[in-house]
Amino acid sequence: MNRLAQATSPYLLQHADNPVDWWPWCDEAFAEAKRRDVPVLISVGYAACHWCHVMAHESFEDETVGALVNAGFVAIKVDREERPDVDAVYMTATQAMTGQGGWPMTVFATPDGTPFFCGTYFPKPNFVRLLESVGTAWREQREAVLRQGAAVVEAIGGAQAVGGPTAPLTAGLLDAAADQLAAEYDETNAGFGGAPKFPPHMNLLFLLRHHQRTGSARSLEIVRHTAEAMARGGLHDQLAGGFARYSVDAHWTVPHFEKMLYDNALLLRVYTQLWRLTGDPLARRVARDTARFLADELHRPGGGFASALDADTDGVEGLTYVWTPAQLVAVLGEDDGRFAADLFDVTEVGTFEPRPAAGSDDVDAAGHGTAGTSVLRLARDVDDADPEIRDRWRSVVGRLLAARDTRPQPARDDKVVAAWNGLAITALVEFLQVVAIRVTSDDEDANLMDGIAIVADGALRETAEHLARVHLVDGRLRRASRDGVVGEPAGVLEDHGCVAEAFCALHQLTGEGRWLELAGGLLDVALARFAAGDGGFYDTADDAERLVARPADPTDNATPSGRSAIAAALTAYAALSGETRYREAAEAALSTVAPIVGRHARFTGYAAATGEALLSGPYEIAVVTDDPAGDPLVAAAHRHAPPGAVVVAGRPDQPGVPLLADRPLVDGRPTAYVCRGFVCQRPVTSVDDLVAQLT
Repeated sequence: MNRLAQATSPYLLQHADNPVDWWPWCDEAFAEAKRRDVPVLISVGYAACHWCHVMAHESFEDETVGALVNAGFVAIKVDREERPDVDAVYMTATQAMTGQGGWPMTVFATPDGTPFFCGTYFPKPNFVRLLESVGTAWREQREAVLRQGAAVVEAIGGAQAVGGPTAPLTAGLLDAAADQLAAEYDETNAGFGGAPKFPPHMNLLFLLRHHQRTGSARSLEIVRHTAEAMARGGLHDQLAGGFARYSVDAHWTVPHFEKMLYDNALLLRVYTQLWRLTGDPLARRVARDTARFLADELHRPGGGFASALDADTDGVEGLTYVWTPAQLVAVLGEDDGRFAADLFDVTEVGTFEPRPAAGSDDVDAAGHGTAGTSVLRLARDVDDADPEIRDRWRSVVGRLLAARDTRPQPARDDKVVAAWNGLAITALVEFLQVVAIRVTSDDEDANLMDGIAIVADGALRETAEHLARVHLVDGRLRRASRDGVVGEPAGVLEDHGCVAEAFCALHQLTGEGRWLELAGGLLDVALARFAAGDGGFYDTADDAERLVARPADPTDNATPSGRSAIAAALTAYAALSGETRYREAAEAALSTVAPIVGRHARFTGYAAATGEALLSGPYEIAVVTDDPAGDPLVAAAHRHAPPGAVVVAGRPDQPGVPLLADRPLVDGRPTAYVCRGFVCQRPVTSVDDLVAQLT
């Protein structure tokens, strides 16, 4: 009996009709394996994962494979996004056994959850042989299987250990991290590493802050080059905005088409801060379009942000997104079709591998494709082009998007993940702050930008209310919800850190004390339930479900590690509240990551960015004014804010806003109060004096 029909996870629901007798992750499944004396098959994936779909179609939807699994195993299906703790433990085991990891993840374990064989995607013939081999080994070589499992658990424990060496995260270590990133930088294609190439958003955030602190032209150039390469490549959706998960090549041309909330939130921060610091028109446009993508495509009215858009459409990767020259002409006409083909590098040969589907205009009577398909990439500059070129480009984009909207669309994973929604709130708050200081009434797209800002503001506030109302249960965060109903899995450390940081950001945007109070409550839970005692943190609470190991990963990967996220939130909260113990906790947490920062900078970007904030102060800027939205002092504070600075504006002594307490107007004029690391400068009433204190 398949038991997934009542699941809240869209990924589990995708498997509810499989002939495999799936269980969700639960104690009852392991008890059943013990009763039957059979191994457990743990299959971990997520809804937008292309190869998860492939393995499902090849194996889990096959009656013969289903019968083989059901006869010899208890099968458990896990959504890695809903249970990151389970995923972390078994991913560590997979990496220890195979030297690599990924999804789908396929793990065979004993009835107590001890893994003894791990892998990722298996084609159907290989998977069938594996099932037969594992079943035979379990029956005939039980002692060897158990020894293998014990060795894997020992390896997991070592990889996830806390209590290692610590050191202050100094300017020297951060400089060394920036130097290492510069040395590993891809001078030709931008970014880091080869294919597949992932957007290095957290490293770019760090390098922007490092540039602010040190004036490093090299750090800024790496960010600008990478931001432009990603934005002009196929990784970026040239029609609707937003970014795909990664590029399958080294030069950002062909994406893996899934669009993840966390990537787009973190990239929005990169482009927003690059726009703030430089005024770069490309950064401005991409920030605007990414904010619009989040608000229009992923935000669910009255709730939070959905997790992802699928990599596949009707089982075909890229079906929604790719074009041929003839298709461009069909939509745009001959002249604009040729213009678009040149602008977006759409050729007869094509940049994307699959042939057109049967029945399309580009397939001949024999069913053979006569042209390749291409991913749209921006091969010509438009941001600094003549006005008539920009107008033509906008017209082409609008018509192509309207035509694309009539195609089949990828599925949406509408699960609301607390941590990722926190990242989105923080990003949109920063975007709104920069819109307020960078957009003027004579900008050519000022009305469009203002409209996006209004929608984004509503989306982030609804999301924050959803997290506070639905995900906070008895003072503790839950990991995920769907359709307004929260799931059972407890929030992990990254949830507490990302949501607390988001509430700190919203406190600054709104001046409302309740958000700071909620942030403090989450951080107190983290310090009480997740702290390891040496300054570090576990990823799960001390009263959470016990797994074969308690995960405690200090490195930043696709998202900030729980440790980096909690350090960032502690840093912001300390600056906003004036309570030094939270700053001390942030410094202690980063001290457990510091030994890694100088050696493995690519995997500590968010920690390093938080280190830059602490090294900067961070600055605490309070502007006492009756006009928080329009006061020039507020605009100057946001425009010139040093790394990690907090900015609060409003009338004096507002309840729940510590930075405005006991700070009056000076001579009846709006006044700025600037402190750095709890040491304050004299209050000022002019923009020039405020800028002088911040630069």
